[in-house]
Amino acid sequence: MCGRFVMMCDLSEIIEAFDISDRACEPKPSYNIAPGTEIAAIIHAEVNRLVPFIWGLLPAWSKDPSICGRLINARAETVTEKPSFRSALKRRRCLIVATGFYEWKKNAQGNMPFYIGLRTDAPFGFAGLYETRQFPDGRELSTCAIITTEANELIKPIHHRMPVIIPQQEEERWLDPSPGDTKALLPLLQPYPSEAMKAYRVSPLVNAPRNNSAACVKPFLNNDHYRTPEDPVK
Repeated sequence: MCGRFVMMCDLSEIIEAFDISDRACEPKPSYNIAPGTEIAAIIHAEVNRLVPFIWGLLPAWSKDPSICGRLINARAETVTEKPSFRSALKRRRCLIVATGFYEWKKNAQGNMPFYIGLRTDAPFGFAGLYETRQFPDGRELSTCAIITTEANELIKPIHHRMPVIIPQQEEERWLDPSPGDTKALLPLLQPYPSEAMKAYRVSPLVNAPRNNSAACVKPFLNNDHYRTPEDPVK
């Protein structure tokens, strides 16, 4: 699963990286994004728009907003079948802006957090699905989920799943809201190439969502010494 991620770039980088023509939010860097918080995403409505969503999907059929906290991820293997996600997959796809994410590796001493991102440190888009709900009192709630897939070779020693990262050359195709065969999109929901990514251990600070500073993404060792991100995962 993907239960925590990072968005370290500023607004100008997002606008350039995703060809944003309109925006409804101005996200700030965040180093420990947890479910239930507001995040920045891109949708295509004539142009690419930067919009705010709450992370945790409220399906179109559900009347219970509390379900959001349980639907932060959608599995690529079943996304065309699950009632919670199949409608959004057809017409309500988005890119969730990120620069990295965390996964935890289990060992005898407990769970060790790792930071994972692109070697270039460039922003990228998680494959996302969204829903917008209008309530009788006039309130509007827009929510989203991140699609996950099996881990690539870099991440497998840490965790068996990873979020789907849409390659830059396929972003337009993923965002296209035109009706079509959703099965044609499934080849996009693959593990991102290992050689384009990096992973390194980080501080237990990230275990608590209240900790949200640049210290969360610094490399970490048991003896409190930092090491370079290029050192191998152990």
